Amino acid sequence: MVVGAIVVAAITLSPRLLRNRSWRATVTPLASIIGSGFLVAAPVLGQSAGRFALFAMLGLCAIAWLFGSAIRHNIRVAEPLIEPDGSPLWLERIDKASDLSLAVAYFISVAYYLNLFAAFALRNFGITDLASVQWLSVSVIALIGLIGTLRGLRWLENIELPAVGLKLALIAGLILALGWAVGDMTLGGDLALPVIDHPAGMRELGILLGLVIMVQGFETSRYLGHAYDAALRIRTMRRAQIIATIIYGAFIALMTPFFGAGVGDGPIEETAIIDMLRPLGWAVVPLVTITALASQLSAAVADMNGAGGLVRSASSNRVSVKWGYAATAGVAIAITLAADLFQIIVYASKAFVLYYGLQSATAAILCFTQDRRQPVRGLVYGVGVAIALAVMLLGIPAEGAG
Repeated sequence: MVVGAIVVAAITLSPRLLRNRSWRATVTPLASIIGSGFLVAAPVLGQSAGRFALFAMLGLCAIAWLFGSAIRHNIRVAEPLIEPDGSPLWLERIDKASDLSLAVAYFISVAYYLNLFAAFALRNFGITDLASVQWLSVSVIALIGLIGTLRGLRWLENIELPAVGLKLALIAGLILALGWAVGDMTLGGDLALPVIDHPAGMRELGILLGLVIMVQGFETSRYLGHAYDAALRIRTMRRAQIIATIIYGAFIALMTPFFGAGVGDGPIEETAIIDMLRPLGWAVVPLVTITALASQLSAAVADMNGAGGLVRSASSNRVSVKWGYAATAGVAIAITLAADLFQIIVYASKAFVLYYGLQSATAAILCFTQDRRQPVRGLVYGVGVAIALAVMLLGIPAEGAG
């Protein structure tokens, strides 16, 4: 695992790649898509889907692809129509509602990322109680919010590219180590797939629908118009989703034989991935912990930055970006004190799918009004609206240990 991570890091952290314009445009959505999913996907899918976890993960990626397709369509078709004085009224209103819903989603996701950050940080000291995780989360959220309000968050953004490179290197190392271990188990005749001791039903479906946040993040390409043209954003968003799907598919497929470790019938620990991976060797705990801390902190900073900008946009510039940071921190603290991590995951998923539903509705309407040669595509985006409604109505949290 260490050797594999070092080899991949030599590529992902190379100065030439980090300076590549196309890669930089890919990293922003990719950083969010795989920001925390690999930390919670395996434990939750292991308990709710068992040996069918790979199919559940691919189903989530397919839903994300549908929503991503709608956003890419809007980058190509809707953006040229959105002008200060010339956009259709319906498009202007939906776009404003989309911005507001995404800002709320970012409020919640900041709480999600930093609760996960606190859980992994305290795990090293043997502290796992909910109150300690919540108060460390509150402290970090307040600190970042204070920095953003007083000084701005730009100076923190420089950690994003190397953090993503490190994260990709670690995941590659884990996948290589898992592949080696699964191959060894197969050759030794010890490979066994887990089962869930209860029939799959509406509860399991609700848990899976509540995990959409694990594959979100591609929407950030929609808001990079100040730095990249539409064609590049569409191409790099598609690339980011393909890379993330390959990573998630390979990781969950190879993790499936290890679901027996750290995932039982009872409540799921936020850091259960460490127990699941411990059989791979001594390097697992420090590498997973370091990457978890770096990725959650960078993802939280990115989402707080995005939330500040969206608050300004949704308020027609009446609220400054810095006060948007303060609002984000305040709401994230309130959510942290009111819910545990798995509840926050579902709240964030519902907030994001509200945004995706609005984007899908926009894309569907545009298919029938602006480009009437695409009625089938319009119907497909209508399915996206229906899926968003299903997630909002049926998504439920996994049973956490808090």
